[in-house]
Amino acid sequence: MNKILIVEDDVSIHSIIEELLNKNNYTTGNAYSGTEALMLLEKEKYDLILLDLMLPGINGEEIIKKIKETPIIVLSAKISSEDKVNCLLSGANDYITKPFDNKELLARIEVQLRPKENYQKTLKHKELELLNDNHTLLISNQKVNLTKTEYAILKQLLQNQLQVITKNKLLELISTDTEDCDENSLRVHISNIRKKMKHYTDQEYIESIWGIGFKLKD
Repeated sequence: MNKILIVEDDVSIHSIIEELLNKNNYTTGNAYSGTEALMLLEKEKYDLILLDLMLPGINGEEIIKKIKETPIIVLSAKISSEDKVNCLLSGANDYITKPFDNKELLARIEVQLRPKENYQKTLKHKELELLNDNHTLLISNQKVNLTKTEYAILKQLLQNQLQVITKNKLLELISTDTEDCDENSLRVHISNIRKKMKHYTDQEYIESIWGIGFKLKD
């Protein structure tokens, strides 16, 4: 059973999240300040942290910088792009603004807790189907020819649905499958994927998140 640390100083919101997680078979730890959160993390291991930013003591932004191994989903009333960019680039894995939808929160938690080594023969999203065995993309059962790098990029986007992947993280993830890809060439590869998709669908599937990276469009 996965164990999630809730770091939230608003007692009512904290209780709602705790009840939601317990009903969905997650074990929870509870911290109401940044200082308390760091003390708990020194003593116990958690699979995921749900983190508010505006906390008494040490704020959420400072906690993100201190935690490197445990995935972090930020839950914050701060809605500016600058806040989101700073958190994601500092090491947060996801960012959800308050008020949040319970089903979406559970889905994003599931994404973060999904085993990374889990091999899937087929990755699907709407009319897209990526076949791992022969590195083929199908759009409504029509074959789309991809380069090795284009395939690696699309694979990561499909494996991390609902999640924004920063440019640096995406380059890191595809580095084992391809070589000589930097931030400039990454934009070119993304553009080429979009152009190839347009021959088979009117749907725009890859969304650019300004100043951060990319995500698969809902």
